[in-house]
Amino acid sequence: MDIQHFEALKNMDTRAAADWLTPLRDEEISDILQRLPARVSSAIWRIFATERRAKLLSLFPQAQHIIWDAYSELDEDACGLLMEPSAAAFHAETEVGAVISALRDAIKRTLITYIFVVDGNHKLVGIVTFRELLYSDARAPIEQIMLRNPYALKPEQRLDQAMLDVVKRHFPVYPVVSADGTLLGQIRGQSLFEAQAVEISAQAGQLVGVEKEERLSTAWKRSFLSRHPWLLLNLLTAFVAGAVVSFFQLTVDKIALLAVFLPVLAGQSGNTGCQALAVTLRGLTLGELSGKDVPRLLRKESLLGLLNGLGTGTVAAIAMFVYANLQGHPKALMLSLITLISMVGACVCSGLAGASVPLVLKKLGADPATASSIFLTTATDVVSMGLFLGLATTLLM
Repeated sequence: MDIQHFEALKNMDTRAAADWLTPLRDEEISDILQRLPARVSSAIWRIFATERRAKLLSLFPQAQHIIWDAYSELDEDACGLLMEPSAAAFHAETEVGAVISALRDAIKRTLITYIFVVDGNHKLVGIVTFRELLYSDARAPIEQIMLRNPYALKPEQRLDQAMLDVVKRHFPVYPVVSADGTLLGQIRGQSLFEAQAVEISAQAGQLVGVEKEERLSTAWKRSFLSRHPWLLLNLLTAFVAGAVVSFFQLTVDKIALLAVFLPVLAGQSGNTGCQALAVTLRGLTLGELSGKDVPRLLRKESLLGLLNGLGTGTVAAIAMFVYANLQGHPKALMLSLITLISMVGACVCSGLAGASVPLVLKKLGADPATASSIFLTTATDVVSMGLFLGLATTLLM
């Protein structure tokens, strides 16, 4: 495979990459997967059928088997999918001189940052930096110069949780150990931050029903099949908002100028909800939002909705008063008051909805970002239109 095709493969979504590789011989696929970044190769490998995964695994070097076996057991958002073999693992009693000799050939084949120290059961007991290695007595065992009890990641940790754990450490490489402390491999800090960048870039699309894996190279058919169901759901929820307006059809017929301000309220309350949604998703992503913080978040968004509703509602009420007078409506003042009350109420409810939608989705076991915008839009439209037309019907009809 030439460099151009190899780079194109790295930028494909995993399903398209797996489809592209499927016709190739197992030996070719195995070679390509070993050359791809761990995040990319593990995702592609997991798409193949179980039997073919086993065949591909049998072609990998024995040192990589423990890692690729772990891949098959992990969730798709686990940081362990970024794991790669640790090329420099030595027993604690190994002498410094022997380690240096072994590394002379190893560093020609792969980038080595730390030396991992393991016991007889291959459990991680420490790490050694090159500086300590080079300035130590060649006959000393490496356990004398190792840093004990090093920080290590667990393969099943969620990527976002792993990012929170390492964000203040800034190590170039992190060892990965199993529940009993066995050294499985390593994850490069660069890989963690790149993966998190991909997750963050995908979040905007997830809000409106674009799947996380979709890239520019994704085939139009797959894009259509993944996006269209969400658009149909959005259409159904739009009918709900339409049903609210139709319920007050008589009011709209008699006071036609109400229709002019319906999109104003819907748009303003929608933006208020999206602001609360963005802050909540950020808190969930960074791990800043725990169960005890939810009441405080809801109170804050309610207050912001009230204040923003008063500010924008006052401007909208003035606009309604001027417009109603120009139309010669006898109850211009009442219409402006209804607009103000509706805007305040809609913004408060929208702020609460923006904070609640991702929390509810997470509680149900779904990705908090998945189509949150669609559900939020429905809530804000129904509340803003229903409140506005309901008050107009009650006070004017």
